[in-house]
Amino acid sequence: MKKQKFFILFVMFTTLLSAQWKPAGDKIKTKWAETIDPDNVLNEYPRPIMKREDWKNLNGLWKYSISEYGQAKPNNFDGDILVPFAVESSLSGVMKNVGASKEIWYETNFTVSKKWKGKQILLHFGAVDWKADIWLNGIKIGSHSGGYTPFSFNITPFLSNTPQTLTVKVWDPSSDGQQPRGKQVKNPDGIWYTPVTGIWQTVWLEPVNAKSINDIKTLANIDNNTVTIKTDVKGAVYGDVIEISVFDGKKVISKVKSEVSQDINIPIPNAKLWSPESPFLYRTTLKLISKGKVTDEVKSYFAMRKIASKKDKNGIVRMQLNNKDYFQFGPLDQGWWPDGLYTAPTDEALKYDIVKTKELGFNMIRKHVKVEPARWYTHCDELGILVWQDMPNGGVSPQWQNRKYFDGKELKRTAESEQIYRKEWKDIMDYLYSYPSIVVWVPFNEAWGQFKTEEIADWTKTYDPSRLVNPASGGNHYRTGDILDLHNYPGPDLYLYDAERVTVLGEYGGIGLPLEGHLWKTDNNWGYVKFKNSKETTDEYIKYAKHLIKLIKLGFSAAVYTQTTDVEGEINGFMTYDRKVDKLDIESVNRVNKQVIETLQK
Repeated sequence: MKKQKFFILFVMFTTLLSAQWKPAGDKIKTKWAETIDPDNVLNEYPRPIMKREDWKNLNGLWKYSISEYGQAKPNNFDGDILVPFAVESSLSGVMKNVGASKEIWYETNFTVSKKWKGKQILLHFGAVDWKADIWLNGIKIGSHSGGYTPFSFNITPFLSNTPQTLTVKVWDPSSDGQQPRGKQVKNPDGIWYTPVTGIWQTVWLEPVNAKSINDIKTLANIDNNTVTIKTDVKGAVYGDVIEISVFDGKKVISKVKSEVSQDINIPIPNAKLWSPESPFLYRTTLKLISKGKVTDEVKSYFAMRKIASKKDKNGIVRMQLNNKDYFQFGPLDQGWWPDGLYTAPTDEALKYDIVKTKELGFNMIRKHVKVEPARWYTHCDELGILVWQDMPNGGVSPQWQNRKYFDGKELKRTAESEQIYRKEWKDIMDYLYSYPSIVVWVPFNEAWGQFKTEEIADWTKTYDPSRLVNPASGGNHYRTGDILDLHNYPGPDLYLYDAERVTVLGEYGGIGLPLEGHLWKTDNNWGYVKFKNSKETTDEYIKYAKHLIKLIKLGFSAAVYTQTTDVEGEINGFMTYDRKVDKLDIESVNRVNKQVIETLQK
């Protein structure tokens, strides 16, 4: 009876909290902000490339407090925060700055299903920016540093018989620190944006057996019609077996078994190749079998696709997709939201920008100095869009860089900063390795924190030889990696060329159009050039695109236009920051974009 009363009181209390939540501040918001239910926030399975049936979402209203750095857990909390939205965001319900001199504390209670008895319970964090310490029921269970990658803990030994208390402390020095942070600065202005502190991706629970699949890595080879799948298994012993079934739709086309420590090479006869025009995915089921009993089962997928470079008949090094010259063209996509900052309000919103990019006629996205949740990459895989993945910059305070010329000098990082960079870049590559949409790694952008370029580019290529490496997008250039990447604003310009590597236009455009009622800032909005209406802006875009077509024939093999949406004070997007208005004529942009992409096919 006592337990029943406690449960009723707990439900009444959480219902009351939900009724009190609302977005903070008076900044513009997306339409999805109006649909958020604090009891059901981002409730889709967070990791669709490795999916189990059982899981529990811990997103929702937690307690929070902001305290001075190094202080003990506060006796009283400041109020409620909607996880997983960063404390500086409107959707958190808080919208307060934290900074390097303070820390944010979180706390929530949860229960573990009785159906999970006998299982190992994993606590997953999608991403926390930047250093997190975690306690369960007053016991510190671990720490993690790194703002862009998932991490987890086996919390089974620390569970109690009562509702569990989860406590998290986060410190994020933002632009005062040496860690990767992308566009975050403590004093946002121009191309630099609001800091993102704390939990910003889904927190969730997952039950597994003592023997379970921890990770999956896939590598397709279209030249010999095979795919190699490597599993990392916890608790396995010699004699345990992985069984993999490959599906074309509902039809099983291959079933193989292998001892768990072996890489599994699977033939894919008459392979259906993945491309933006035909994004076919093979679905898989992986079973871990021990002494004839299935101890774990996960769903996954892969694609048969190949990215490479090769000289064409004119001696120009071209990007190739599936052994054919293929011009890659897409927007610079920063993944920022006026209401959620780093975090899209809903999964529909997360997918929306990719859908709109396809509608604009593009075949590629450059994910700019940010890493997205796993579901974003799955949306790219399923919708068919190529991805260039940047490493978020950091290591020094951001300074404006000349877009065209550099002094050839690199940053001398501290030993700590260099160590952080190497660890987090490896973690990002490990996290994203199996997503077929990703075709280019970009370790540095515009000399922001650029160091030991040749060494970093060589390491990146060695660690993943299946993709192209763009060593420094618009930065100090070295004869390393696969790509020479130029930036030029506002119009395209081929002012350098590399006869032995792919030459690309990694950024151009930035055509600005401020629209009243859809602005983050009331004044000092910024674009490389500004126009007064949609027609003028569209006409200028088309003019640049037609000039780009001429430069493709002379040597460009890919191009990136700035940018998908407005972001804070930048008003140079195809869409307004709140995604409520398309600022350019979609049909006209689609038509000229297809002409750009088809240039190499003529």
